[in-house]
Amino acid sequence: MKHYLLSIQQPDGGPPAPEVLEPIMRNVKAFNDELRAAGAWVFAGGLHDPATATVVRVRDEEVLITDGPYAEGKEHVGGMSIIAAPDLDAALEWGGKLARVTTLPVEVRPFQGEPDDHLA
Repeated sequence: MKHYLLSIQQPDGGPPAPEVLEPIMRNVKAFNDELRAAGAWVFAGGLHDPATATVVRVRDEEVLITDGPYAEGKEHVGGMSIIAAPDLDAALEWGGKLARVTTLPVEVRPFQGEPDDHLA
């Protein structure tokens, strides 16, 4: 089984109203429960707003730290799931389920190497 990143692309701005967000979060919990039951769940979590980000980079051998996201745009990664799937088709199926429950675009990307390479 390979590992895949399912990243949720969330529009910038505040969260939706509670009456919109609460059913989505219930559906996300059910999705995570389904992943666990299928043996596909590795890790999942939501991220704070991009304004909470800090970028660390090296320039001329000096570490520079700046506040804010690395790239600004109209969308940002709002959360992610790392899953185990036998192939890209299976990972895309999980990505489709996550897109349905979140109502947001989900990017599906394979990890390089084998799971043992990054779970050591």
